[in-house]
This record gives sequence, C-alpha cells and structure tokens, in this order.
Amino acid sequence: MALTTSTRIDGGARTGGGTRTDSAATDARGTGVDPRIAGLAPLALDVALPLAVYFTAHSLLGLSLVTALGLGSAVPAVRTVASLVRRRPVNALALLMLTVNVAGIALSAVAGDARLMIAKDGAVSSVIGGAIMISALLGRPAMSAGLRPFLVKNRADREAAWLRLSAGDDVFRRNERNFSLAWGTVLLIECAAKIVGAYVFPVETMVWLGPVMLSAAITVGIAVGNVFAGRMAERLGAETL
Repeated sequence: MALTTSTRIDGGARTGGGTRTDSAATDARGTGVDPRIAGLAPLALDVALPLAVYFTAHSLLGLSLVTALGLGSAVPAVRTVASLVRRRPVNALALLMLTVNVAGIALSAVAGDARLMIAKDGAVSSVIGGAIMISALLGRPAMSAGLRPFLVKNRADREAAWLRLSAGDDVFRRNERNFSLAWGTVLLIECAAKIVGAYVFPVETMVWLGPVMLSAAITVGIAVGNVFAGRMAERLGAETL
C-alpha cells in the first residue's frame, strides 16, 4: 500500500503570487475545521482504503496475496490519477510517484511475488523522500509549500514577513531547509525499513506493519520538523510585532 500525495510540492513557497497547497487544508480554514486534521485526511484515506481492499479481497473473497495487494495498491494510484487530472499544471512528483507505483504493480504481478509488491511501496516513499531532500539542497525546500499556510495563518503581515525572511534571512532559510531535510530523511529511513521488512517478516505481517511504519515515520517527522517550524514561527512573530 503506497504512500501518495495530492499536495503540490514544487518549491513554490518563494513565489510572490502565493502557493498552491493541499486543497483539504486550504478549504478547512473557511469551514472551521482544524487544517492540521483536514490535511491528514487524504493520508488516512490512503492508509485505510488499501487495507480494507486487501482484507476484503484476500480474507473474504479468497483472492491470492499478490492479487489482493495489487488491488490495494491500485487505490492510491487511482487517487493520484484523479489529482493529476484535477490540477494544472501537472505535478511532476505526483506523476513520478504514479509511474513508480504502476511499474511496481506490473512487475510484481508478472513476477507473482507478494514481497516485491510490498517492497515496491518502499520505493514510492523513497521517491518522495529523495525529491524532498534534493529540493532542500537546491534551495527550494518542497515542504515549505505545506508549512507556509500554518505559519502565515492567512495574515497579510505574516505573509509579507515570510517572503522577506525566505528571500534574505540566513537563519530562517536554514530552518526552512532543515525542515524539509528532516522529513526527507525520515521518509528514506521508512523506505529502507519497509524494504527490509518485506523480505524478513511474513507477508501477512507486513500488510499491517507497513502502515504502522508509515505512521511512526510521520510521527517522528512531525516531532523533528516542529523544532525547525517553531524557530521559523518565532522569526515571523518577531517580524510582525
């Protein structure tokens, strides 16, 4: 069951015209729903639905492990396609993830290897983690697109402060870069753990352990990322006193 994203992460945090972020988090600010909760909704869907499809196909319908895993992996793939169709221009990272996911499903189906099907999900996480780390090293941290709305809080003065600090404050930019590096590192570690687990643990165990690994990685990413996000929030606060 692969991790997917419908968020546009193309380093747009430095553009003056605003940043396109996950629509669930954006719309939540106008509905009274906590945007942090709304932002996790797509992730919860990508974890719960594939598991439900797998257990229904394998336990209730008696389909093989490979077939059940393939059907479960198709759920996030379909969601990624829907995201690409809805949004313009095309999100290159989402397209790359979709390609990796579909190629992994096809390869696993041809090989008839359930373990390869699970290891394929680790490859998808590595695409995300690697892309995030490269964006940070190139000076356009991908995670800033999702972090920015939470720190700016829809305030014009904080938006202006973000643009100033992101353009010329070395301390702010270092924390912005480290925020993305932290998330990229966590996702790459999760990728390695999932690939190793796919060939060490029974397939039935990895079906539920994989999402647990992902949840643990997200928890660690939030904890470590909040350190750098907190420092950025302090700088924004000082600029808007």
